[in-house]
Amino acid sequence: MNYDPVRIGIVSISDRASSGVYEDKGLPALRDWLGRALKNPLHFESRLIPDEKERISRALVELVDAGCSLVLTTGGTGPAVRDVTPEATLAVADKEMPGFGEQMRQISLRFVPTAILSRQVAVIRGQSLIINLPGQPKSIAETLEGLKGENGEQIVPGIFAAVPYCIDLIGGPYLEGNPEVCKVWRPKAAIRTFES
Repeated sequence: MNYDPVRIGIVSISDRASSGVYEDKGLPALRDWLGRALKNPLHFESRLIPDEKERISRALVELVDAGCSLVLTTGGTGPAVRDVTPEATLAVADKEMPGFGEQMRQISLRFVPTAILSRQVAVIRGQSLIINLPGQPKSIAETLEGLKGENGEQIVPGIFAAVPYCIDLIGGPYLEGNPEVCKVWRPKAAIRTFES
């Protein structure tokens, strides 16, 4: 199979993890989930940085400039004083994509009423899609993958189902999903077939 190689930026934003107070769990969670969800050869560009707006914005710009067609952040999206990831993300945006944040909050509300305090945003910068994800590994998987019933049927679609087509539309590589993890959706005319 000749799947497009994909460069993905993953950014964990935490004062305490970046200073070594505790082990970062965000980057391993993102690597693991994306490795299972995509069939493409993946190259990760990782950053572990504190909750500082300018540093976050700078990291996002660097990752986009380095050719990452998708950049996922984790952490710093709550209402606390040091939570500035959404502001740092919006500061580097060409376009905002509000549907991603709306859907993440809908998924998380199935579990906790405090999901309405989450401020995740998604934006496009150049030919890259940047998405803020929650800070907890369990919540990262839930928002990307969505909610499935006991029989494996999709109850609420995860946000990742729309990510590959969004990247198609902004001129990025063709992301081929693994339907056992997350079924990717594209209109029929946009679906490529791969020879085995």
